[in-house]
Amino acid sequence: MPGSPENTIPPLDHLVLCGADGDDALILREGVLNWKELRIRVARLAGWLARAVPERGARVATWAAKGELTCLMPLAAARAGLVHVPVNPLLKHAQVAHILADSGAALLIGTAARLKTLAEGDVPGGCRLLAEDEALAQAGHLDATLPPSTADTNDLAAILYTSGSTGRPKGVMLSHANMWLGAQSVADYLGLAADDRTLAVLPLSFDYGQNQLLSTWYAGGCVVPLDYLVPRDLVKAVERHAITTLAAVPPLWVQVCEMDWPHQTAARLRRLTNSGGALTVDLVRRLRATFPQARLFPMYGLTEAFRSTYLDPALVDTHPTSMGKTIPHAEILVVNDAGQIAADGEEGELVHCGPLVAHGYWRDPQRTAERYRPAPAASRYGGMAVWSGDRVKREADGLLYFVGRRDAMIKSAGNRISPQEVEEAALATGLVVEAVALGVPDERLGQAVHLVVRTAPGIADAADLLPRRLMQDLPNFMQPKVIHWRDAMPTGPNGKLDRTGLAAQIVQEFAA
Repeated sequence: MPGSPENTIPPLDHLVLCGADGDDALILREGVLNWKELRIRVARLAGWLARAVPERGARVATWAAKGELTCLMPLAAARAGLVHVPVNPLLKHAQVAHILADSGAALLIGTAARLKTLAEGDVPGGCRLLAEDEALAQAGHLDATLPPSTADTNDLAAILYTSGSTGRPKGVMLSHANMWLGAQSVADYLGLAADDRTLAVLPLSFDYGQNQLLSTWYAGGCVVPLDYLVPRDLVKAVERHAITTLAAVPPLWVQVCEMDWPHQTAARLRRLTNSGGALTVDLVRRLRATFPQARLFPMYGLTEAFRSTYLDPALVDTHPTSMGKTIPHAEILVVNDAGQIAADGEEGELVHCGPLVAHGYWRDPQRTAERYRPAPAASRYGGMAVWSGDRVKREADGLLYFVGRRDAMIKSAGNRISPQEVEEAALATGLVVEAVALGVPDERLGQAVHLVVRTAPGIADAADLLPRRLMQDLPNFMQPKVIHWRDAMPTGPNGKLDRTGLAAQIVQEFAA
């Protein structure tokens, strides 16, 4: 495994050089690729991409389930001098159309069934569609391959789309260096090694999901991608493939703990990693009871700066509510309301500095300026930092604790959901004239989406029609769990909808 101090960071595609030729690297439904075969496949796919999209820096999107294409594309696109835009396979045509238009993608490769759902107006001019089977076949028949890249590691390698508290998803720009150092950092603190086998159950369109691949490959290990149907599939896969590492989000961990795990199967797992929401004290205890041999790594991160903190497994039982401490290659400062570094125990904003900080939002200087600002004077890195908007405090022992979230994002089952995007979908049906989407505490989901609406005049069957329309227009994870119908919506002194008061009402109703 090559060393990589921060001043000698190689291009991202060099991750394919990390493993030993004969060792397993990727286990697919179609068969197993060892490291030598993985290198050949990446080189071929990169060679084909360079011919198919010759403009350096052009964006190439993928919209498919986990498989050879989605696993190889992060490295192949980087080697071809392109920018990969992975699209969550759960998204539907409206969200995909926005990502294609916003990114200016020159090519979308996806499963044929998904591509057929796109209408003519969903695909911007200049964007070509190609089924993933055809793309892999063309790459497989190509003799020309590309050698390892010599790209500047500050060049963009990927744009990951993430929801904001307002508006449609925005693209976070990640460089070769961002992604390489993220892989190195996680492999380091997790203690990943060449004999590790990671079950990749999270979507590869998320930074946390994509890092399942990259950190394992940095360590020379093997990845087993899995699109599971039921949690029982995870138990079977852990046993079948001798899995050592499993990453998940809290709602999935709840389901995992409800499964009947044979002792021998549970004992295969060396480490469990969590992000996308905090673990409750009860869930920590259940995980520790179900997997007593595994090391549990609670983590906190931002797509805008990858990962920020992790809690040492040795401290999980005694400090289960802590966010932990800074990960390698990151610097986390807590800045109080006076703009100074907060004292021990004093609440402040979490500010992430250092080389993991992304390059801002794609073609969105306004929102970039809001979140990416100069690092505090106390930063050892300087430069631009991510001002998270999250309120935290650092105790005297150095451990960080989450206090609250400044924005209105809904975090449900590990997904960050924009309230405005749900509201816009409801209003676009013409069935309602006002809509407010809220995140309501939910034991299994973290937060459940609740939608409060006022019916449009003259529509008698809106209560029956609206759920059907939303099912067509929004992905499953954005669907409201409950729709509340109101004759009038509360307003505040400024005439705007009183979201805070409405949220308090709904939470009180469901707590009663």
